[in-house]
Amino acid sequence: MKVAVAADHAGSILLTSVVEEVGRLGHEVLDLGIHDPETPDDYPDRAADIAAALKEGRAERGVLICGSGVGASVAANKVRGIRAALCHDTYSAHQGVEHDEMNVLCLGSRVIGVELALELVRAFLGAEFSGEDRHRRRLKKIAVMESEF
Repeated sequence: MKVAVAADHAGSILLTSVVEEVGRLGHEVLDLGIHDPETPDDYPDRAADIAAALKEGRAERGVLICGSGVGASVAANKVRGIRAALCHDTYSAHQGVEHDEMNVLCLGSRVIGVELALELVRAFLGAEFSGEDRHRRRLKKIAVMESEF
């Protein structure tokens, strides 16, 4: 799978570890930076980079990291077709894919440590959408919301 990974300056402390783990898991990594915590950077810009990579087919999923993960999640979800969620537990990281076809995992580098971040990445990338009727029905409703509002 092709996986885009990006972080703002606050999230950069987890970025290298996440990039390495995605590659170790056998996935192709699209590293969208940034790696320097001293370079001021805004999470909406990194969310736009991840969203563009998914929409353009350069990646199938994304991992987006900022300080809390909240801003990254809010920004990424402004793009039609992006289903981003902030996860700090493994259940949500895999269930979000299985039930909600989540395609972007958001992480808060100031909230979780490296080991938990890597567990979340493994859960997220190891999960597949179930395709069950009830989940497809709900996703259709979300698509309607995206087109109406």
